Amino acid sequence: MLTLILSDYLLQHFDKQSKVPCNRQLYQLLRHAILEHVLPVDAKLPSSRDLATELQISRNTVLYAYEQLLAEGYVAGRSGSGTFVTDTVPDAVALKSKLVTAVPKDEPIAPMLSQRGQQLVKYAGAAPQQWGAFVPGVPDVTQFPHRTWSRLQNKVWQNPLPTTLTYAHGGGHLPLRVALAEHLKMARSVDCVPEQVVITTGIHQSIDLCMRLLGDPGDLAWVEDPCYWGARNLLRASGLNIRPVRVDAEGLCPDAEDFKAVPRFIFVSPSHQYPLGMVMSLARRRLLLEYAKQHGCWIIEDDYDSEFRYVGRPLASLQGLDHANRVLYMGTFSKTLFPGLRLGYLVLPLALVKPFVVGMEELHRAGNVPVQATLAEFMAQGFFTSHIRHMRTLYAARLSLLQEAIAQRFDPKVVKPTGSDAGLHLALKLPAHCDDVAIVRAAAQAGVAVRPLSSYYHDASQAERGLVLGYACVQEPHIAPAFDVLAGVIERYL
Repeated sequence: MLTLILSDYLLQHFDKQSKVPCNRQLYQLLRHAILEHVLPVDAKLPSSRDLATELQISRNTVLYAYEQLLAEGYVAGRSGSGTFVTDTVPDAVALKSKLVTAVPKDEPIAPMLSQRGQQLVKYAGAAPQQWGAFVPGVPDVTQFPHRTWSRLQNKVWQNPLPTTLTYAHGGGHLPLRVALAEHLKMARSVDCVPEQVVITTGIHQSIDLCMRLLGDPGDLAWVEDPCYWGARNLLRASGLNIRPVRVDAEGLCPDAEDFKAVPRFIFVSPSHQYPLGMVMSLARRRLLLEYAKQHGCWIIEDDYDSEFRYVGRPLASLQGLDHANRVLYMGTFSKTLFPGLRLGYLVLPLALVKPFVVGMEELHRAGNVPVQATLAEFMAQGFFTSHIRHMRTLYAARLSLLQEAIAQRFDPKVVKPTGSDAGLHLALKLPAHCDDVAIVRAAAQAGVAVRPLSSYYHDASQAERGLVLGYACVQEPHIAPAFDVLAGVIERYL
């Protein structure tokens, strides 16, 4: 017969009408009774038959609960004697040690983080809103040919090989690397073979790999000022010393003071500087390549959205001019297809491919081969090229509408659009007295999402004031009305 305490406990909480199956429910109640010392150590459990009778349930239900408790170590069977509660109380000395160093519940989380973790969280820039007017850097995902993609994906899944469903190796799905190398040679003048391509989850993972495999804490990195906040944050979190280098109309513009200390890394977006949009001149490109060659620097080329150029042909990559193997070329499908795909790529000098592949597999256990295989088919059959061509036309029209809306509301000598012939965004420079952070907050309250230009600078207090507007994900009829709302906010701060 059950002890009175356990009997009352089970009869009070056991509910045959519950959606939780009876066997699972009984297991959970007995486990809770053990953990809360309703059943003390060495207490003998009633026989399965007696417990079943007491609760008016089947014996198999009780046997399931007992077997689960036995498997997890809450109870142990003693031959010929029955089933007893085991001693699972932590060692008193160890427990006392842990309690002394325990963090109070109301203490902030930040002190618990490493210095690297605190840096990462402190300067985090990812926004919660990733769709709508005028979220920067987001393509129009509603235009993605999902039916075509679904058909190709179904083909991949019809009879997948075991190698398609296990961990990836060798830098990614080979047919994708072949298709990507061919595309980059034709569209971006990248000098590469498929063996040089390593598939990643995007720009952030590509940067992280470069930092982990080629950099050490304390190394110096040049970054454009302003630059993409995500890149700067990753470099900072990797323990690198960041030197912001100003940009002008020709791109990165290092001065004599910058050249005094040789950097390990030079991080640039030469084909469409982020966020201001200028193109690095040929003279500056040659200067950087020669400097990197002489001093052994690594140039990290971020080619994030250069497929979308609306005046003339897309510009050639910096990597295509590199004859000393000092450029690491990064790209992503987040802008050309959709961010949720989480696929990007690195084009590396051949000597770096093997260590980077090993590093990828050790750090991240690469996979996602079915998606890579689908993308390979998507590219090989020409759908990727046709999609880019379609989106280029669409985004050019949206950019034109936004430019017209800006011109109708503001004097270009006061509010100056920049970076207006490529990409998915433009920057709107404001007078120095404007508080762009306050404008962003007020615009958000009015239903429009933009980013403050000052947040892209290394030192926001010394930054130019302005806004970064993404137009790619805003449908044509909504552009002018949304900008009217934003313009009303801006005018309050001019």
